[in-house]
Formats: sequence, structure tokens, C-alpha cells
Amino acid sequence: MSLEFEKDLLELYQKVETLKKSKDAREEDLRRFQREYRKKVKSILSKLDPWQKVLIARHPNRPHTLDYINLIFTDFIELHGDRCFGDDPSIVAGFAYFYKMPVAVIGHQKGRSTKEKMERNFGMPHPEGYRKAVRVAKLAEKYSMPVITFVDTPGAYPGIEAEERGQSQAIAQSLYTFAWLKVPTIAVVIGEGGSGGALALAVANRVLMLEHAVYSVISPEGCAAILWKNQEKVKEAARALRLTAEDLYQLGVVDCVIREPLGFAHIDYTRTARVVKYFIRRYLKELLKLTPEELLKDRREKFERMAYFVEV
Repeated sequence: MSLEFEKDLLELYQKVETLKKSKDAREEDLRRFQREYRKKVKSILSKLDPWQKVLIARHPNRPHTLDYINLIFTDFIELHGDRCFGDDPSIVAGFAYFYKMPVAVIGHQKGRSTKEKMERNFGMPHPEGYRKAVRVAKLAEKYSMPVITFVDTPGAYPGIEAEERGQSQAIAQSLYTFAWLKVPTIAVVIGEGGSGGALALAVANRVLMLEHAVYSVISPEGCAAILWKNQEKVKEAARALRLTAEDLYQLGVVDCVIREPLGFAHIDYTRTARVVKYFIRRYLKELLKLTPEELLKDRREKFERMAYFVEV
């Protein structure tokens, strides 16, 4: 599946890849198509509006948490259950090695096939998912391991059974736990960051965000329904919410915008993961130099700096 504005780009990419693999391909033809591809990428990206970025962030082929885990980390061991109710597949949590360093990895997992989406609840966690994340984060703190999270959810599951099991309390506990962890923490917004369900895993010393990810207090559809009582106003809502990576970087909500190679993350998982890995390592090196007390101060001051108003 491809979005309307990326179809020509994908065709060009396929031509380039075919020429690379062909033994009879001429070097000048390959370079010509590569130049054309870069020009096309630049043209498309310059015209994208916030709503189109929402569509990209929700792209069904976009790499998810498990894709990044498999490409960035080694020897990942997943933990299950919250020791209270059960396991929630919409949040993946466990331990792995990052450049031979043991780390905790936690992230939302949406699922790709229809069956997997149902099993993962479309990446919308129940309370047990957040309690599992808290359990793994506390274990990481106990053994002095950095915590790396991947954010990709429309929001926490709003169903009655989630409320019955203490959804708001679970999210609040996650926010509190991540705020006071005495180990380095890095959050990466890889797709859709929706409301408190996303923030529950994004209270970190450094928050990184992919170029075409979005991060907002509410979805454009929900905003349009509340403000205009009209779903056709989603484009206006997306623009007003300031949910793009560039907007959030200017507002100080995220610390780094990670450019997506070849234009879009879903075109080449390996290249995208390589770039994400580079930035995780870069910021982790900085944070590992800080003492536990300095990490807490750094994290607190980071979120305190967000509390200001910007006229638009």
C-alpha cells in the first residue's frame, strides 16, 4: 500500500534498486535515476502538510518497535505480564544489548496483519501494558541499565474494561516512575504519539522523533469533532495542533528530529534503523557521563522548560 503522493517516488526507487542489481546497467543511467529520485524526494517533502504527515506516521508499512529491536539491538529477551492481571501484547518490553551494553527496551507495538493488529489491540495499551513497562523500567534501574523506549500509539485503550482495571492510575504510575528513574532514559517517537498513552513512555532525558512522526494531545479527528463538530476539518485540526516533528522541536518538546533516509522510513527499514541507532548511541554517550542525581535534575529541567506559551 502506498499513499497517493508517494507512488511516483516508489516507482523511481524500484528503478534505482533494479539498476543496482543489474549486471548490464550503465553507471550513468544509475546516477541519472538517483539524481531524479533525490529531486523527487525534495519536491514531495517541501509540499507535505501536517495532515499528510499524519497519514505517513500511520502508514501500514512503517517500521514498528519490533522491527527496530531486531535491527538495532542484540539478544533481546522479552518479558511478559504485569504480576497483577496479565500480559498486554500492545507493549513490548524486555532486555537486550546495545553495543555490548545491557539496556531495557520498551515500546508500543501496533501489529501489521489484521490478525496481529487485533492481538496487539492496534497499539492501544491496557493498564497491564503500562504496569509491565513500569516493572521492566524498575528492574533496569535496579541493575543500572539505561532505558530506551519507542513511542507509536494512537493512545491508551479507552474501553470500559481498561477503565475498570485502572487505566488512568496505570498511566499516572508510569509517568511518575519514568520521571524519577536514576538511569539514562531515551524515548524515540517512531510513528504516532497520541496523548497520555504515548507520554507514559516518553518521559525521558532525551526525546527523539522521526521526521514524519507525529506527537499530540489528541488526534486530528478528535480535535475536529470537538472544535468544529465536523470530521472534514481534520486538515485544519492537524495544522492547529502543531503535531509535526519540526513544530515540536521549535517548541522544545523534542530534542532531536531524525531525518528519514530515502524520504520515508518505510522505504528501507535497515537504513532507517541505522540512523536511529546512531542518534540513540550519540545521546546515550552524553547521558552516561551524568550521575543519578544529575540525570534526575536534567530530566526535571527539560520538562520544566516546556511550560511556556508561543503565539501563532
